[in-house]
Amino acid sequence: MKSDIIIQLHKHFEDYARQAEGEEFWFARDLMGLLGYAKWENFAKVVDKAKIACRTAGHSVEDHFPDVRKMVEIGRMCARC
Repeated sequence: MKSDIIIQLHKHFEDYARQAEGEEFWFARDLMGLLGYAKWENFAKVVDKAKIACRTAGHSVEDHFPDVRKMVEIGRMCARC
């Protein structure tokens, strides 16, 4: 991959970073489009695989993938977690 593309992708990735209580984090729904996924169902499978890899590597899944719900708009004047 060309270095200019990597630099651009890194910037986009960092643009989605959030900060709370001194911790940097990303919402999966924000990253799914950046990573080329149009449907949450498909991206959720990737997140599940990442959780398995995290656990296999001996890390705490809860520390790296906290269960966070974000309100998403599902229609005019409607939202759900």
